[in-house]
Amino acid sequence: MKKVITILLIILVLAAGVGFGVYHHKSNETKFNDDYINGNTAGNLYNAGIFCTAADGTIYFANPSDNSKLYSMNSDGSDLTKISDDVATFINADDNYIYYVRNNPVFTEPFSFLTINTDSLCRLDRSKHKKRILLDSSASLYASLVGNKVYYLHYDDKDFTTFYEVGIDGADSHQVDKTPYRPCSVVGQYIYFNGVSNDHNIWRFDTVTDTSELVLKGNYYMPAVIGDTIFFLDNENNYTLASTDLSGSSAITTLSDDRIDCYNITGNYIYFQRNSTSTPALCRMKTDGSDYTVIAEGNYTNINATETDVYFRDFASGVMYKTPIADPSDVEIFNPGTGSSDK
Repeated sequence: MKKVITILLIILVLAAGVGFGVYHHKSNETKFNDDYINGNTAGNLYNAGIFCTAADGTIYFANPSDNSKLYSMNSDGSDLTKISDDVATFINADDNYIYYVRNNPVFTEPFSFLTINTDSLCRLDRSKHKKRILLDSSASLYASLVGNKVYYLHYDDKDFTTFYEVGIDGADSHQVDKTPYRPCSVVGQYIYFNGVSNDHNIWRFDTVTDTSELVLKGNYYMPAVIGDTIFFLDNENNYTLASTDLSGSSAITTLSDDRIDCYNITGNYIYFQRNSTSTPALCRMKTDGSDYTVIAEGNYTNINATETDVYFRDFASGVMYKTPIADPSDVEIFNPGTGSSDK
């Protein structure tokens, strides 16, 4: 009888071990997306991607109150939570993960070798913020989520900066093209980009077939597709902002005579930095070029938008400002504090 009980206990222990192993394996599996979800907007990614609004409304951002470390908050600024000590740029999010390029400073004091992989592409579990994996340990830029892949610029000593992709599970990292195309404007499975070396046309890259097709021939920069319209800077027209129908059936419309340094589109409005030696300013206008408004005089950069607010940084001082989309005259310094920690 004792022998039977002993055997049963051994079987139960082995079964429990197998069950734990299966659970442990399942709990560490990557949760893949069912469709071609896009991780952030074109305008945000062109402007360093320091803000990102997830589908549930959670805002992930580089907190200026804590040296641009990764935080989350609600749209009204509540539930401010520190997610990571990493300095975050090019933030993307889906239902399960946060993807970002960490841009941590390199220390010069003794044991600085411990800061290895300070510039790298990371994935962080949204529900378990301590669970982080490296998707690419090399220096990375302009990360953009397309379904179950991240497209980005990868740097190494052999080819320098090139166009790369990696699975969200960290698998199959490889070079897509030697040319450093910026994958900021994404719609479903398609990436819209401008030529860099051989031409400056606007192209559409299909992430399923790995093929590109011409969208608009010309000398253009920073394309952003919103619905059926494509916006871009017209290089031969003093870098003015222009738009046309995505099908190419309409004439190109110049939206403003201003030379523009950077821009972002949210809803019916375009926010942009007016380049001027005498009257530089952050401005906004509607997507048809009407309702031109000066928001703040001076030179600004990193224009990022959420569903309710627009954030921008003073080029010289680095101070970050915030203005609600509903009232552009209300401009204030964005200093959210440090809140709680979920590290």
